[in-house]
Amino acid sequence: MYLLGYDLGSSSVKASLINAESGRCVASAFYPKKEMKISAPKSDWAEQDPETWWSNLILATNDVLQSAEIDPSNIGAIGVAYQMHGLVLVDKNHELLRSSIIWCDSRAVSLGENAMNAIGNEQCLSHLLNSPGNFTASKLSWVIENEPEVYEKAFKFMLPGDYIAMKLTGEINTTISGLSEGIMWDFKENSIASFLLEHYGIHQHLIPDIVPTFSEQGRLSTDAAEELGLVPGIQIAYRAGDQPNNAFSLNVLNPGEIAATAGTSGVVYGVSDEVKYDPKSRVNTFAHVNHSPELARLGVLLCINGTGIQYSWLKQNLAQREKNYPGLNDLGMTAPIGSDGLLMLPFGNGAERMLGNKNVGATMKNINFNIHNEAHLVRAAQEGVAFSMQYGMEIMREIGINPSVIRAGMANMFLSPIFRDTLAEISGATIELYDTDGSVGAANGAGIGSGTFGSFPEAFENLNKMMVIEPEGEKSDEYKEAYEDWKWALEICLKNSSGN
Repeated sequence: MYLLGYDLGSSSVKASLINAESGRCVASAFYPKKEMKISAPKSDWAEQDPETWWSNLILATNDVLQSAEIDPSNIGAIGVAYQMHGLVLVDKNHELLRSSIIWCDSRAVSLGENAMNAIGNEQCLSHLLNSPGNFTASKLSWVIENEPEVYEKAFKFMLPGDYIAMKLTGEINTTISGLSEGIMWDFKENSIASFLLEHYGIHQHLIPDIVPTFSEQGRLSTDAAEELGLVPGIQIAYRAGDQPNNAFSLNVLNPGEIAATAGTSGVVYGVSDEVKYDPKSRVNTFAHVNHSPELARLGVLLCINGTGIQYSWLKQNLAQREKNYPGLNDLGMTAPIGSDGLLMLPFGNGAERMLGNKNVGATMKNINFNIHNEAHLVRAAQEGVAFSMQYGMEIMREIGINPSVIRAGMANMFLSPIFRDTLAEISGATIELYDTDGSVGAANGAGIGSGTFGSFPEAFENLNKMMVIEPEGEKSDEYKEAYEDWKWALEICLKNSSGN
């Protein structure tokens, strides 16, 4: 039997097919080959046409089937991972009413701030575990205020993954994890956050039916099967936002485990069994894929905007242009730990939630023209990203996330010995690197939801661990001294940005 997983991002849709018996991915494909268009009708807006998501999902599916050369009737279940926090609105005929307002759109920031002030910090944080912020509920409030004619026609609102599931099955439903990422789930009452909906004037009947994350959430319709080249009746058996799903794909399910990514932005996602929140809202807390009222499993999400993009910028503008990333990594290894005092703060990609929504910009500090060269720049850039993750993990420790293991895909900055060694030494955590991704995780999730796998351990018994990095301790003092210097430089920047 085979399992099919989709990962809907804002740049592409990826599909992967795995053999349930061996756990091996037999084919993967993504579309479009260039990034999907993000429309910005006004400053700080970001929208996408959900029909484009569906069109690219069809193309990716066709490629996977051609590559794998299998009988589609042997596909037992489908799983869906998706870009978080977006808003999709449809009418009673399941027709789109407008483009999707996606995760990076910031038009609803002031609405979220007003809601927080009106309802009260304690009420919001103790029940929602987050500020209403710029999340899905606030985006829907913007539609109510600015496009009332659209809102009046709305039959249901959905998250992006709910829309894909609707296209697959013809049914509209959602999950507790999804509602929590939209800031519509009350963790104290274990129910829909009616007090927030009342504040925003959101009709509760617009909320889709709730289904478990791992469950039969509908079956592939005849129309969808024809478009995809599949057979009708396949179970859609799993659905999760991209960051919870990334953690799931790495078998991060229990307290003390952390998933990390270091691509354009950096994410640290830790699992907690305590219903706690950051009073300063520097990190976000959502229901993890295996959360239940009986067994709390909360995903605490730290996002750093300016991580890998800093290294990419450095490669394009400062470093030797003929060098690829492996070449830059080798170059950086020739500089000592701490880069002879050169410090780089990787915060040049907008306001950072971790820093209280301040935009401190990127900073290069202590450069000495008689000492420092390209190797120092490369190493300082990578150390700065590792240090920013450690800074965020110290915030996470305040609400009960105490990492002993950090799991990540063998990709992006985790391919660099400088980055992974620095992170291991300053965090004290073991780093495990795996050969997996979001679409493979979604396929495994479908295996659990459909009963193909009897347990989480069974689903991950063939997960390919490619490398383990243990903190060695011999040079940890050097790393930690460099980190303290970096943190001191950051604190100065934060004070300056406050006008102090």
